[in-house]
Amino acid sequence: MNFKNEISKLIKNASKITVSEDIIEIPPDSKMGDYAFPCFILAKELKKSPIEIAKDISKKIQPNNYISEIKQIGPYINFFVKKDILSKEVLEKIYNEKEKYGNNLAKPQTILLEGWQPNTHKAFHIGHIRNAVLGEVLARIFEFNGNKVIKSSYMGDIGAHVAKWIWYFTKYYEGKIPKTNVSKWSGQIYTKATLKSKENEKYLNEIHEIHKKLEDGDKNLVKLWKETRKLCLDDIWNIVKELDSHIDRAYFESEVEQPGIKKVKELEKLGMAKLSEGAIIMDLEKHKLGVFVLLKSNGASLYSTKDIALAYLKSKEYKFDLSLYVVASEQDHHFRQLFKTLELINYKDSKKVKHVSYGVVKLKDGKMSSRLGNIILYEDFRDRLLEKVEKQIKARNLPEKQKDSIVKDIAFGAMKFTMLNQDSVKEIVFDYDKALSFEGETGPYIQYTHARACSVLKKVNEKISTNVNFSKLETNEEKEILKLLKNYPNIVLKSGEEYKPHIITRYLLDLSQAFNLYYHKYKIIQEDLDLQKARLLLVFAVKEILKSGLNLLSINAPEIM
Repeated sequence: MNFKNEISKLIKNASKITVSEDIIEIPPDSKMGDYAFPCFILAKELKKSPIEIAKDISKKIQPNNYISEIKQIGPYINFFVKKDILSKEVLEKIYNEKEKYGNNLAKPQTILLEGWQPNTHKAFHIGHIRNAVLGEVLARIFEFNGNKVIKSSYMGDIGAHVAKWIWYFTKYYEGKIPKTNVSKWSGQIYTKATLKSKENEKYLNEIHEIHKKLEDGDKNLVKLWKETRKLCLDDIWNIVKELDSHIDRAYFESEVEQPGIKKVKELEKLGMAKLSEGAIIMDLEKHKLGVFVLLKSNGASLYSTKDIALAYLKSKEYKFDLSLYVVASEQDHHFRQLFKTLELINYKDSKKVKHVSYGVVKLKDGKMSSRLGNIILYEDFRDRLLEKVEKQIKARNLPEKQKDSIVKDIAFGAMKFTMLNQDSVKEIVFDYDKALSFEGETGPYIQYTHARACSVLKKVNEKISTNVNFSKLETNEEKEILKLLKNYPNIVLKSGEEYKPHIITRYLLDLSQAFNLYYHKYKIIQEDLDLQKARLLLVFAVKEILKSGLNLLSINAPEIM
């Protein structure tokens, strides 16, 4: 039953005006109804206030086989649908579609999404986790909504930080190269290099000299750079795998630096960019974006140099409808300048680029810095979570063969949920104790709710069926769960349109809380077999949606915990 279509017909019959069902809304509070029609859109044509229109139309509409009550609330006409029909529609659809329930395939696009921006020769920390998880989850949401997504990364594998790292490694490091956690090790060297370089001004000159030799192609230094770069990348790919991510195309600063320099010099020759004190710039003052420096006066490249080349390389390799850059809010101004520059230099896909900005992860005492070493490393966070989960489930009677995978699922569920359960535009002030807690609004809470639903279904030795008496689902708690289940497609669509996974995390928490309240208040397995069948179908639907939502968040849903 398409309730929105039915409501639009009722509105047309009462007002003589055809209205699109897309206009019909779902009220924020279930007490206000199941659907609501906003009368603002009829005000101009009917030449009345929205409140008057709502009063007039609501009087002309009567309950029918599908609508149990019509209520005017201000400028809205609110509709209450018959619960047995709602139950049948929602539960049959979930039963038949399972993990595909909720996808929106109306306007598929090809989306090139750039996430994953760690640097080689530096540590992978919790800020990188937010970047990585956010990119992966957005990609999953877009794919669920019918889009083709090309997942790319862009890593800093050259530059001043690499020169500084190599300087310290060749001059002071005497240890061995580890076989695991190379990212952590390389980050420690980078921090030591930064601190050491501040001791004497001559060290900065030595680092500058190494940087120049690298750019000039010094064989020994380039060989060392390639070897250490590979070690760092191997470790990054391990982290990608641990986080259950996938990257289709890995871009590197090293492959776009020279093309970027060449492109910028061409722009200057064509008069699109100009010289200023030896540097090549884009004067964006009239666009209120200041000056965008494209190349230093000494000929050295900048982020801008490489980002221009990267944009052209992406367009050369892929045909896309949208190119997203998932990058922290610290770069907001940079991307405004970059996108305006791409527009002015006639980059063919300039109207397709978009910056998906997100808040950085900070510590209680301020901003993290790899240079100073005041960061929380990915490896440390991961290991502490794994250790905590292992201790918590030690006493539980879980199958030995599944323990390791369950521990990992819970630990990584907690890690990812910490990075997603907040509006992505807001900063995260990282609290270790809170991140390690499994109580309250956490990923493990939702995972446990899913496992509880699985447990209920396993206790009953019968096949779940849609051949049930839907009118049996009449409690307020059941109605609330049904409304949440029906709203899942809207939640996923909105999350993708607004680039905000926290809309899904909030939904899954609400569904879990509603189900747990229901579970504690009512018997699901009982003597009334008709009621039991209906309730088991409801439990099945909750299980499917929790699993689907967790999968969109890149979180596994174990069946036992």
